[in-house]
Amino acid sequence: MKIQWLGHSAFHIETAKAKILIDPFFTGNPSFREEGRKDAAAGLTHILLTHGHGDHVGDTIALARETGATVVANADLAAWLGSKGVSALEMGNTGGTIHLDGFSTTFVNALHSSAQITEDGVSHALGSANGLVLHFDDEPTLYHMGDTDIFSDMALIQELHQPEIGLVPIGDRFTMGGAVAALACQRYFKFGTVLPCHYGSFGIIDQTPDLFIAGMDGAKTKVEAPAVAALLTL
Repeated sequence: MKIQWLGHSAFHIETAKAKILIDPFFTGNPSFREEGRKDAAAGLTHILLTHGHGDHVGDTIALARETGATVVANADLAAWLGSKGVSALEMGNTGGTIHLDGFSTTFVNALHSSAQITEDGVSHALGSANGLVLHFDDEPTLYHMGDTDIFSDMALIQELHQPEIGLVPIGDRFTMGGAVAALACQRYFKFGTVLPCHYGSFGIIDQTPDLFIAGMDGAKTKVEAPAVAALLTL
């Protein structure tokens, strides 16, 4: 499995059977390198969304039109995207699993909100915020937590799915901060590798992963905090 962090909560995941973008927030993302857009879109098969905020839906509509990639999202968000012209959609909801070519996606809880204010100034609720657990045919199980605080039912996610790779929000203010995120990883999970995200983009959230890395000190879990667009093979 090849993984690239593309800034904020956006990730590119490549396996033998799929090329996946999760929360592809490119336009307006201060951390994203625009020259990387072509590579991120090349051969794209799926776009997975944790929730409906603009810094996670991001460039989904444009990318779906350009590439024909299938978009996976909660039912309310998927219906809204359909109204915007996205045609290849797979919709689910909390607790449900969608089986795709080479992998499956399970929607799990996240403690957050999910809405967008459209051009007419109206706020539209776009379903529940979720984390996404990806089970692959021949690759490690991956859990993108989405935007969330710590919650004790993370223990059930570990029991049910046993994720080996964690993509963990650490930026504070809108999600758990680094110290709490480290507590969540150590108390509830047995990750082999974790990658922090949702930091370093906007000035009002934490700019470095230092608190998270310090909180993970002594843990058996390997912490990877790559530069934006650096390629990891896990």
